[in-house]
Amino acid sequence: MPPFPGRTIHFAKFNVTSQVKSTFLFAPLPRLTSCHVNIKPLLPGHILVCPLQVKPRLVDLTRDEVSDLFNTVARIQRTLTRVYKTDAFNVAVQDGEAAGQSVPHVHCHVIPRQHGDPGSDDKVHEWLEGEEGDVGKAQKEAGQGEEKSDAVRKHDEWMKDEERKPRTKEEMDQDARWLREEMAKDDEGSGKL
Repeated sequence: MPPFPGRTIHFAKFNVTSQVKSTFLFAPLPRLTSCHVNIKPLLPGHILVCPLQVKPRLVDLTRDEVSDLFNTVARIQRTLTRVYKTDAFNVAVQDGEAAGQSVPHVHCHVIPRQHGDPGSDDKVHEWLEGEEGDVGKAQKEAGQGEEKSDAVRKHDEWMKDEERKPRTKEEMDQDARWLREEMAKDDEGSGKL
């Protein structure tokens, strides 16, 4: 069963209801936040965590939405730490257009990091603000039915933005299913969040 039966889901102005299998929830009811696998991940495991209500800025969120957003970030980090064997994260919110926000809907980028990965020289901040991090452009490309291929990172080098193509819906659905299952494993024995 889809996580949002009978509901239209938006990421800003983009109707992502058809991508709903690529969206997963872990917050207790009422559900205020969702996680989305990234259409053009900067590094493997790059997840977006968003409030369900379309709100452009952090200051627009209620206290409950802020709490749920960051509790969800912490929950997905536990699972990503285990499955990607990571030792660090970039957690970034670009809060407004001048800060590099390409989609006017609050979203946290959660990016697993490892010593020696291609972004270890702190280029991730540049990527988030540049062409590489333009989630809105990737979402538009996906909606236009352009040919897409998997964005696979070479371990010893960073893919140029033109090499990073939007992933297919099937690839995103597969990742979301896998992460839902892995997160359920973590939640079973945990008394946290």
